[in-house]
Amino acid sequence: MELIKVDQSKCIKCGICVKVCPSKVLGMGENGPISIEPQGCNACGQCVAVCPNSAIDNIKTPLNNQTILKKFPVINKETAKQFLRSRRSIRCYKDMKVQREQLIELVNIARFAPTASNQQGISYIIVDDKKTLKKATEVVIEWMESQGENPLHWSFPYHIRAYRETGIDQILRDTPNLILAMAPKEMKNGRENTIFSFAYLELFATTLGLGSCWAGLFEMCAFDNYYPLLELFNIPTNKVLTGAVMVGYPKYGYKRLVDRKPLDITWV
Repeated sequence: MELIKVDQSKCIKCGICVKVCPSKVLGMGENGPISIEPQGCNACGQCVAVCPNSAIDNIKTPLNNQTILKKFPVINKETAKQFLRSRRSIRCYKDMKVQREQLIELVNIARFAPTASNQQGISYIIVDDKKTLKKATEVVIEWMESQGENPLHWSFPYHIRAYRETGIDQILRDTPNLILAMAPKEMKNGRENTIFSFAYLELFATTLGLGSCWAGLFEMCAFDNYYPLLELFNIPTNKVLTGAVMVGYPKYGYKRLVDRKPLDITWV
């Protein structure tokens, strides 16, 4: 099958689809765009998305699967600034179950994040079982204790003491949910692609009334390939864990936008 189909009655031969193609898969023929290097198509869908007359279709990114964008930009500058700055790392959660439908909404929006060469390929594990979450904290604590007098991070003794002496969970913060990301072992940009996808997830979480926070200590244990942790979540042998984010309803509300360090720019 041909990579693209062009509706000649709609095509005005503007050539925009050719110009935006990142892999130079398309070229201009006498009757409009043609595929000259179809094997190079990475399914980004830009050729279909940019066409002003819906004249081009691509078998890898069908026109029927694309959503019409009625207005761009979608939101104004001030609203966007408030929205982006309002995201906070939430470490105190209500003892309240998050519905699975909302958790699915979160990971579904995460899959639309940009990935290197449009690889996509990030998959997710959603953990909502309290016993599993508690066991995960125990496993991470045991991993920290195994470090002995030369811990991987200076804070390990502090977290161990807090958990063993007072039962305070500073690993997963008593989160009701944990979302794990995985990538195929052969994917070179798995971690970077995960960071983008979780950035989307965290921003979208606020619209659902949810809060989130990266589970950094959990990640350190996972990235150290600590087998008891990987076994707990039954990570497939052909994949690696690439990230972990806690999700739940914030216990407290924030009334102000926190400032950051002054902007530092060098012009060249």
